[in-house]
Amino acid sequence: MKTVVIGFLGSVLDAGSSAARWEKWRPTVAMCQQEDLLIDRLELLYARPHQKLAEHVRSDIATVSPETEVRLHLADPRDPWDFQEVYGLLHDFARGYPFDEERERYLMHLTTGTHVAQICMFLLTESRHFPASLLQCSPPRRQKADATGTCSIIDLDLSRYDSLAARFERESRDSTAFLKSGINTRNAAFNRTIDAIERVAIRSRSPLLLMGPTGAGKSVLAARIYELKKTRHQLKGEFVEINCATLRGDTAMSTLFGHVKGAFTGAQSQRPGLLRKADQGIVFLDEIGELGRDEQAMLLKAIEEKRFLPMGADQETHSDFQLIAGTNRDLRDDVRAGRFRDDLLARINLWTFSLPALKDRREDIEPERRIRAAALFAGHRRSSALQR
Repeated sequence: MKTVVIGFLGSVLDAGSSAARWEKWRPTVAMCQQEDLLIDRLELLYARPHQKLAEHVRSDIATVSPETEVRLHLADPRDPWDFQEVYGLLHDFARGYPFDEERERYLMHLTTGTHVAQICMFLLTESRHFPASLLQCSPPRRQKADATGTCSIIDLDLSRYDSLAARFERESRDSTAFLKSGINTRNAAFNRTIDAIERVAIRSRSPLLLMGPTGAGKSVLAARIYELKKTRHQLKGEFVEINCATLRGDTAMSTLFGHVKGAFTGAQSQRPGLLRKADQGIVFLDEIGELGRDEQAMLLKAIEEKRFLPMGADQETHSDFQLIAGTNRDLRDDVRAGRFRDDLLARINLWTFSLPALKDRREDIEPERRIRAAALFAGHRRSSALQR
C-alpha cells in the first residue's frame, strides 16, 4: 500500500537556498528523510507568492528521496487567516481528490502552514473529509548535520483507543443522566429524546423549542440544560425563566425588553428587562405562543441581531443570550391562524423536541396510582350498572 502525504508548504520553516539549508530543520524535506516512513507521494499545497520555494523544495526532496513523487497544488486564499475561506478551499480540495483507500493510506501533515490552515486540516480529517491520519514532525533536540528530526502518526479513530472511547461514552452518559435528574421516566421514547437533547445542548447555541403539555417537564429540562452548559463553561450569564401567558400589553414589552424612566404611566425608574438580564446565559420563554405580535417582532430581532430597543429608549441595547422556548400548542396552527409569526417560528424551530405527557408514559405512572385509578374506574362502572 502506498503512503500519500498531504500538507502545506511552510513559507518560513521550509525556506532556505544556500548550502547551509541542509543543516537546518525543514519539516517538509525532513519528513521525506525518515528511515521508518517511506513517502510515495507528496501533495504539496502552496500560495502563489511561494511558487519558487515550492519548486526548490520539490528539487531537494528529489535529492534525498528520489522515490517520492511531489505534486504541487496552488492553494492561494486571499486571506490565509480567514477561517471560512481556508476551510472552503481545503473542503473543495478534499471533495475533488481521487482518494483510493484500498491502495493508498493518507497522512495529513500538520507541522507547516498557518494556524488557521492546521485547524481546518484537523477538522476536515476528524470529520473524514480527508480519510487520513495526522502526521506531526518535530525538530531534533540538538542541531545535527542532517537535521531530520522525528515524525509521529496520530490516528483519529478513537474506537482504537479503548480508554478514550470509554471516557467519552461515560461523559455522554453522565450528561444525559444530568439532564434526566428531576424527570423520572422509564419511557424509551422519552429517554431517546433526552439523549438527542443532550447531544444538541452541548454543541449548539441555536434556539431550542420544547413542545409538550403542562407537566411534561419543559421547565425542569430547560433549567437542567442551563446547568449542563454551565458546568461545561459554555455560559457565563444567568438562567431567566418567564411564562409568557402572564404577560400582557406594556407589561410584556417592559418585562422582556426593559424600559427607561417615564416610558409609560407608572414607569418610575429604569428597568433592564429579562433579555438583558440573560446576557451570556439562557432565557426560557414558556408558552411562547402567548406572546403578542409586537413582542414576537422584537423577539425575532433580538434573536437574530442580539440587539433590541427598550421601551422609550432612543438607543438599542445588546444581549447575547440563548433562547429555549416552550409551548403546549402547535405553533404551525397559530401561524396559519395569523396568531404567530412564520419568520419567528422558522427561527426557533431549528431544534424542536416533543415531550410526551404523563398519560402517554404509562410505565412512569406509579403502580399504586394505577391500582387506585383502576379501582375507582371499576367502582364507577358498578355504580353505573346499579343505577341502570
